[in-house]
Amino acid sequence: MNSAAIKDGASRAPARAMLRATGMNDEDFKKPLIAVVNTWTNVTPCNMHLNLLAEPVRAGIREAGGVPVDFNTIVVSDGISMGTEGMRASLMSREVVTDSIELAVRGHSLDAVVVLVGCDKTIPAAAMALARLDLPGLVFYGGSIMPGKCDDKDVTIQDVFEAVGAHAAGAIDDAQLADVEKHACPGAGACGGQFTANTMAMSMSFLGLSPMGTNDVPAIHADKMKEADRCGRLVMQLWKDNVTPRSILTEAAFFNAANAVSATAGSTNAVLHLLAIAREAGVALDIDAFDEASRRTPVIADLKPGGKYMAADMFEAGGTRLVGKRLMDAGLLKDSPTVTGRRLFEECAEAEETFGQKVILSVDAPLKPRGGFGIVYGTLAPEGCVVKLAGHGKLKFEGTARVFDGEEAAFDAVQRREIKKGDVIVIRNEGPAGGPGMREMLAVTAAIVGQGLGDDVALITDGRFSGATYGFMVGHVSPEAARGGPIAFVHDGDKIIIDVETRKIDVDADIDARRKNWIAPQPRYPNGAFAKYAALVSSASEGAVTSFPFTKKDEG
Repeated sequence: MNSAAIKDGASRAPARAMLRATGMNDEDFKKPLIAVVNTWTNVTPCNMHLNLLAEPVRAGIREAGGVPVDFNTIVVSDGISMGTEGMRASLMSREVVTDSIELAVRGHSLDAVVVLVGCDKTIPAAAMALARLDLPGLVFYGGSIMPGKCDDKDVTIQDVFEAVGAHAAGAIDDAQLADVEKHACPGAGACGGQFTANTMAMSMSFLGLSPMGTNDVPAIHADKMKEADRCGRLVMQLWKDNVTPRSILTEAAFFNAANAVSATAGSTNAVLHLLAIAREAGVALDIDAFDEASRRTPVIADLKPGGKYMAADMFEAGGTRLVGKRLMDAGLLKDSPTVTGRRLFEECAEAEETFGQKVILSVDAPLKPRGGFGIVYGTLAPEGCVVKLAGHGKLKFEGTARVFDGEEAAFDAVQRREIKKGDVIVIRNEGPAGGPGMREMLAVTAAIVGQGLGDDVALITDGRFSGATYGFMVGHVSPEAARGGPIAFVHDGDKIIIDVETRKIDVDADIDARRKNWIAPQPRYPNGAFAKYAALVSSASEGAVTSFPFTKKDEG
């Protein structure tokens, strides 16, 4: 046991004395110490119930012969911080959560790990930490929120953001906006569409780091406590069998996760996060893998933001298993190990489809013939960028640049109704280093949709998009403006062409001439966590990480 380092021998009497104060005894010192890492907070519905779910996790560990040791780490709520300075902290928090899990577990020589997650960045952070530690462990997602009801219609937080745009356009009044606001989020659970949290929770199942079916169960469903207990017992089995994350996180696992994200038109943030997880696991994965996944994998799930249904509906229809079975039957999955001890194909083969469900379609008759994103390169993005295709069928857009230095300036222009059909909104200096923190642009994109311009304008940014975004949106432009990328030199009126089929994104301008005498902007923050992140962070095309990459040779 790793924990022998703090429990065994005469020299560890001081450590045992302190552990006894927490309630441990001689029998406990003979057992493995299992980290139960929680991202609980009462600031957001996504994570506010995780303290309740932690108890059955602990009970499962105890009953299976382990001793649970609790830690808590942070979360930054994307939905609350969206459109504010605080949103810069969101992606940064992924690195902080990862690092804090590593420090807590290594610092106390613990034997295995369960991480309870909710809001967006906590999910990939948990996987990154497990890959880095390579101790037996798993990810347990707190589950999706249930739909809100407004005028007998299911609504989510996406509808609130879009209502802001509709309100600015005069399409709804103050009372109607307030009505949507008050009914969109009825209780505990992460945002209800196939936004980033549910996309990454599903990815955990296809990566094999979460038990198949566990993450599907909504936050307030009666079975969620049973799943928590199951995860506690399961981590003990992983410890007994010495099954570690890097043995599960194979190239096949990432192939499966990318295809599943494509098949459900999931969040483009999955590109960033899967790249980051692969880096920690020592798996060779590059941004082009996601274009390949999108081209080979049609959209078979009719989910918001581009579709009709929510995560709770997919759970009732047959869930992740049914998505997996569809892909498996079509030859779009590779068999791989999972934390249950069973292989992915065994898990997917047990799918049960609810009669008459309309959420999960077939590969032969998909919602769309290709997946929900594309990777393009060109004079505007030499290192690549991500095009979000959810919610529309367009694969090409030509328009005139409207350039904004920062999200707020763009949002104000949208609210003043200064954006016209055919415009390509360019928002720069929002990249990983330049932001810093690569803010999401949901406030801007939702306002555009709310004003009825979703099909008529495009948006390009070195920042990123919420999973709730849809429309012709291009994010993660690399290199970013703050590091001298071409997006820094686009001018109002430049012609921009985006072509997903030919994988090109070009600006009709002499970028090299404009680059002469360019001086990099001063960092927005001179000290503190934001300054440290800006100095260390890698390109979005590499996952926007601050850690050193792990390679398989490091093990030898």
